[in-house]
Amino acid sequence: MHDVLQDTIVAQCTPSGIGALSLIRISGTEAITIADRMVQLASNQSLHTLDTHTIHYGCIIDRTTNSIIDRVLVLFMRAPRTFTGQDTVELTCHGNPFIVQNIINLALQHGARLAQAGEFTQKAVVHGKLDIIRAEAIHELVTAQTQLALKQSLAQLDGTLSHHIMTFEHELLKALALSEASFEFIDDDQEFADQITALLAPLHHEICTLLASTSSKQLIKQGVRIAIIGSVNTGKSSLFNTLLGNKRSIVSDSPGTTRDTVEALLERDGSFITLIDTAGLRTTNDHIEHEGIQRSYEQAHSADIILLVHDGTRNITQPEQVVYQTIAQQYAHKIINVISKNDLYDTSIVPIEHALHVSSHSKQGITELEHTLLQRIREILHQTDASPYLLSQRQIILLQTLMQDLDSIIHMLSQQLPAYELISHHINHALTNLNTLTGKTMSEQSMDLIFREFCVGK
Repeated sequence: MHDVLQDTIVAQCTPSGIGALSLIRISGTEAITIADRMVQLASNQSLHTLDTHTIHYGCIIDRTTNSIIDRVLVLFMRAPRTFTGQDTVELTCHGNPFIVQNIINLALQHGARLAQAGEFTQKAVVHGKLDIIRAEAIHELVTAQTQLALKQSLAQLDGTLSHHIMTFEHELLKALALSEASFEFIDDDQEFADQITALLAPLHHEICTLLASTSSKQLIKQGVRIAIIGSVNTGKSSLFNTLLGNKRSIVSDSPGTTRDTVEALLERDGSFITLIDTAGLRTTNDHIEHEGIQRSYEQAHSADIILLVHDGTRNITQPEQVVYQTIAQQYAHKIINVISKNDLYDTSIVPIEHALHVSSHSKQGITELEHTLLQRIREILHQTDASPYLLSQRQIILLQTLMQDLDSIIHMLSQQLPAYELISHHINHALTNLNTLTGKTMSEQSMDLIFREFCVGK
């Protein structure tokens, strides 16, 4: 059977599009031979004669037409001291998409094939350069949208979570040894239950702590979501545009202008913030507008911060008051009350306690609102600092299964006459789950699913 992981693959590793430079990676058993057919070094040396881990200047030449495609730097690396564990040649060329595609096409003509998503990293795992946990950390590192996510991904790439999981395996193996040793002392008074429990109880506690932090995972990865919620024509879209700094939402005096949610990404204080403009809350017979309002309620539920906007030029109606009170009661902990249109503010309206007065037109109060938002964001992100690792969904599911195994084992150990054969069976099952977590035992299909989420070129 053909082993695709022995294929020589090629891909662009830098983002697509026009740029100053692009990097193309060729890796596999034939990488040096394929690159040698394409590259003419300034020194006229063959790549096969080069010292490993050296950089050389040369040209990419299409020898069928004897034409130069580009002038490049060639990074030459022999196995096994490479990212993939196989021979690797990296070409730094000019960042014109036509140049990049011509070089890749030339590599394909000489025997390479296009890399699949995450295939370089998959090669690294197969050749023992990384475990699955550290490989997943690479994906998190590339896609991190907050400084905290970046920090935790880097730590996991360095093996902090992998080392933690290895200690779990060590404790489970000791517990298994004790459980199986009990078979030899079945008629003696040796008591193994307490010793095994002493090993597994701290492990159970550590996994509980890891899983308890999963609720903050998306917050760490994707940043804070801020939803602007309120009745129709309260100035939500104007506030959205003001905070964003450009006109993304349509602003009109006509009620119900925004019929769907509008999202925009901002960078503030080292984190990406998703700002969401929502449809105005009111009773309507318009099917499309009703769907938009329903989405507004969904955004209120999923947001980390709600800017609850009140019109500063009028008192709210009784139906509106019911809606505002419902939202305030359900999400009080994440609401910042904002009174809009402060330049037209009517002093006769019912005051709202602890509300910030702003005007998108005159920019009054906007600086104070932005300061309040940043302070709230820092508080929210500070709470996530206690999360020691950035777990993927796959890791969470396997740790939950491991917890169930430990629950069963500890319960069996508490019985008057523990069934050590059954306990050993459950410990072995726990070890299997742990090995799946690190990738020691994993089907090819499962591994493919993991790397399918990676970008091509990584």
